[in-house]
Amino acid sequence: MGVVDVIWHGLRDSFLMAWEVWWALVLGFAISAIVQAWVPRERIERALSGDGLKPIATATGLGAASSSCSYAAIAIAKSLFTKGASASSALAFQFASTNLVWELGLVLWVLIGWQFALAEYVGGIVMIVLMALLFRAFVSPQLERQAREDAQQADTGHQHHMAGESMSWRERLTSTSAWSDVAHNFRGDWQMLYKEIAIGFLLAGFVAQLGNGFFNGLFLTGSPHVVQAIWGALIGPIIAVLSFVCSVGNVPLAAVLWSGGISFAGVMAFIFADLIIVPILIVYRKYYGTRYAVRITALMFVTMVLAALVIDLLFGGLGLIPGGPRPTRTDMFGSVSLNYKLALNLLGVVIFGALFWLTARRGATDPVCGMKVDRAKAITQQIGGETYYFCSEHCLDAFEPDHAHDLHQTSSAEHAQP
Repeated sequence: MGVVDVIWHGLRDSFLMAWEVWWALVLGFAISAIVQAWVPRERIERALSGDGLKPIATATGLGAASSSCSYAAIAIAKSLFTKGASASSALAFQFASTNLVWELGLVLWVLIGWQFALAEYVGGIVMIVLMALLFRAFVSPQLERQAREDAQQADTGHQHHMAGESMSWRERLTSTSAWSDVAHNFRGDWQMLYKEIAIGFLLAGFVAQLGNGFFNGLFLTGSPHVVQAIWGALIGPIIAVLSFVCSVGNVPLAAVLWSGGISFAGVMAFIFADLIIVPILIVYRKYYGTRYAVRITALMFVTMVLAALVIDLLFGGLGLIPGGPRPTRTDMFGSVSLNYKLALNLLGVVIFGALFWLTARRGATDPVCGMKVDRAKAITQQIGGETYYFCSEHCLDAFEPDHAHDLHQTSSAEHAQP
């Protein structure tokens, strides 16, 4: 196959895989946006204060109801940590918000089967339990206190807009303002994740062009099951780290790896590892300092590998690991046809367009971070007769008068053009 053919087939397969899950992505992000917008963050912060089992359990539940975005998860977890949540509760929130969320399970189910979606949810809980049990072996109380001080000194950054109105659920369902909160969270998640999702589909499409010989050698196909399980659990996170893809974006590549012969444990370890990709490791270091970042990275790697092996053992014992021939690349990528999937994808386009339209109608762009914010609820600043809208105090503080002057000059020049 020539280079042009490889490029064509890679792009085609990337599109077809995206077509398979478009409706699930939109539905998952919409549900996540509703929960983010209508559950006040202050309530979350109060519930996670202190140590013990209860805050960890609460963090797990709240994380499961939040966004699947890994970057949003670590930003929110850092905010919770600085406001009194224990480090183990903050990590539990991260694990839950990237492994126990709607959209991730839905996309897994659509692409490679319900067994993987169930394993993701069970494995997420197993990881949280293992993390809580092993936490003090990696992080001392002194190091935790130092990390909290470092986090409090770090820049906050912008956060997803959260609803501040005290409405009942019935009132929210009929309130344009409440749905605007949903729309802005929906758009914010897409803005943060569209690159990861696009890269994930492109990687899956092009990795699928590799021959079976490559996969057989890499995944030790033909070795005893225990060897494949252990090797897969170890190499899965390494592949995830090298792919730079996180959140829902790593599911398409997980499907290709499963088709290529990686073990069930390897697939799960790969999916679990979206919290230790290189860009996120850099953020940990910025937030908490090098020593703490290294320790929690080691802790997460160990819990991901162990959880993947536990899930492999459990699902193997229950006969839930899919048997028989693996799905071929053709099976996974599917085709565009006149069927129920076309109707679902068109519905996804309608929901996507409606929520983005609502942000365009009621929103303004933060001049610092580029995030869309609701004009009625955003932080505002009047400079030179112009009103600027900001997503957070952080962006307001980072906004310089010279920047405002440049924007004003650009706007004036555009209006002056014939």
